[in-house]
Amino acid sequence: MRLLLAEDDPTLADALSANLRQAGFEVVHADNGAVAEYLLLNQPFDLGIIDLGLPMVDGLTVLKRAHAARPALPLLILTALDSLESRVAGLNAGADDYLTKPFDFPELEARIGALLRRARLTGTPARQPVQTSGLMSFDREGRRAAIGGAPVDLSPREWLLLDLLLTHEGKVVTKDQIGQAWAGEGNEPGTVAGALEVYIHRLRRKLEGSGLSIRTVRGLGYLLEAGA
Repeated sequence: MRLLLAEDDPTLADALSANLRQAGFEVVHADNGAVAEYLLLNQPFDLGIIDLGLPMVDGLTVLKRAHAARPALPLLILTALDSLESRVAGLNAGADDYLTKPFDFPELEARIGALLRRARLTGTPARQPVQTSGLMSFDREGRRAAIGGAPVDLSPREWLLLDLLLTHEGKVVTKDQIGQAWAGEGNEPGTVAGALEVYIHRLRRKLEGSGLSIRTVRGLGYLLEAGA
């Protein structure tokens, strides 16, 4: 099971990530709301754990957008805000459960288990389907890409870059957006400027024959176009 943990407190995030991995979960950590929103909307997860007090984009906004885009995805609020108003706002925004800090990890694990069991009983898949564009198929759940049925070998950064471009196909993706996506996988945003052009070049070569092309929009970013 793959979980998204959106928590800006590094000490708590490290402890929770370690405990969740020990419990058998795959954990992806986001330390701000912008990264959390991007990951929840564009990568496959079985459950999201969201702190309401996130920087950049607040947790309630992330929750609303994630629930609107992926209503079958179980979402659990983890926060120090324990007022009735905060609980009602979170649940009305689409949260399936609400746990206040401080808490004991066994309770969090039990609540996660209950939400996952409930999701399985509904029979509604939380993960996104395979996306096709041109001659390319892009399987986010299986982390596979193919052109005309032939597998495409992508590095982790190339995968995230293509994922972002496909998600916003026909629209400009900025360098800041790419930096946030890479940061969500544990990379430093500051490394984007020096490496991005190299990865764009590699990805262009790997997209040959797919009917897709990556156009540079000077001063703005990159644009994925079909029919090229």
